[in-house]
Amino acid sequence: MSSRTDLLDELVPVNGGSVQSALRGVRLFKDSKPLCRRPLLYSPGICIIASGYKIGHLGGRSFRYDANNYLVTSITMPFECESHPTAEEPLRGVFIDTDMAQLNDLINQMDAPLTPDGGGELSLGIGPSVLDEDMREATIKLLKVLRSEREARILGPGLIREIHYRALCGSQAPVLHSLTRGGDSRSQVMQVIGLMENDCRKKFDIQQLAGAAHMSVSAFHKAFREITADSPLQYLKKIRLAHARDLLIRQKMRANMAAGEVGYESAAQFSREFKRYFGESPADVIRERRNA
Repeated sequence: MSSRTDLLDELVPVNGGSVQSALRGVRLFKDSKPLCRRPLLYSPGICIIASGYKIGHLGGRSFRYDANNYLVTSITMPFECESHPTAEEPLRGVFIDTDMAQLNDLINQMDAPLTPDGGGELSLGIGPSVLDEDMREATIKLLKVLRSEREARILGPGLIREIHYRALCGSQAPVLHSLTRGGDSRSQVMQVIGLMENDCRKKFDIQQLAGAAHMSVSAFHKAFREITADSPLQYLKKIRLAHARDLLIRQKMRANMAAGEVGYESAAQFSREFKRYFGESPADVIRERRNA
């Protein structure tokens, strides 16, 4: 039986970065170069590592995801991350985007709904879960069908569904349930986070956001920080800067255009906050892009 590392070596022959697989919403990666701690933005999904490991840092807490622990991200999450290939093996893995329709259907079919938050401290919107044998086998089956476009098209969706189900059986199930369940404080805050992420250039204020969540300002602020480890406006700033960096690199925008696209009216303020967050200026990023 092929291992996850063997299959990933076959599917990702080039070392460095990530590639889109034959199945939409599934990306594969392999990299031998260690990466020091730096800001990253993860979209909602499941990151399964086959070799090497990553360490995430958020709100004074750290979490490791590796060959025995996969990572679940329930919201678009800015955090700091470092990558560690081993001396013998590169970092290899797969990232699977959350399929909301499928997640909702699975939750509706499950017999044991989770209890509400009950007023206690909410879980972070990102965290690791133990990779059991069922999840390991489902990942191997998915990687196998990705070798063929026909098999990926026909069999892949069912395997993605199985992986979502396995995640709903793991320790990060509560935050996944919150993506589809309404009425509790976690889901109300997460819906507002979705509005912020989808229109990050818009001007928001805390009263407006709390109202959208049907919560008082103090309750909203507390719940928001418990889920993201940031205040609402700190979170929004990080989302804007991460999107701007993506515009600089992927769409080759000029710095002032990228600033405007994410809601900055002052290019100077954008440049200052960008450098403070990433440790390099927009001009540095553009220069690196041109020299790549």
